Amino acid sequence: MSRPRRATKAASRCCAPWSSNGALHVSLRRAFDDPEAFGMMIADITRHVGRIYADKFPEEQTVERIRALYDAEMDAPTDPGTTSALS
Repeated sequence: MSRPRRATKAASRCCAPWSSNGALHVSLRRAFDDPEAFGMMIADITRHVGRIYADKFPEEQTVERIRALYDAEMDAPTDPGTTSALS
């Protein structure tokens, strides 16, 4: 898949995660024509997280730890959560 083109219109938020009382919550918007673009977004975010923890762990180690937990969570979710479409 090629990189999505840069938006020519005003930007909009497509994902807003937050933590409340130890639980993860996420607000999502169907912002891309192709859902594969979310895969690219997740990869980009993973690299950014690796960089912000670079003062404590090597960036590559952080990325690998995230990937390992991502794979494990996709294979056996600890909490599948719920999803509701809002208009």
